[in-house]
Amino acid sequence: MLREPIQLTIAEDGSVVLPLGVLAEAGLSPGSSVLAYSNGDGRIVLRRAEDAEQDLIQFGRLD
Repeated sequence: MLREPIQLTIAEDGSVVLPLGVLAEAGLSPGSSVLAYSNGDGRIVLRRAEDAEQDLIQFGRLD
């Protein structure tokens, strides 16, 4: 089951709090290592670090 998108606010210090339900749906749990990168104007991607590293090794890019 996918939830409806949720609007979040970037705090003054630049932090963003993601709801636990969103993380759980993505198969992530507290303490998971993620890689964050920009994927175009207005788009930020969070990926499980090991998956992103595997893509870099295998394909030479973060897709």
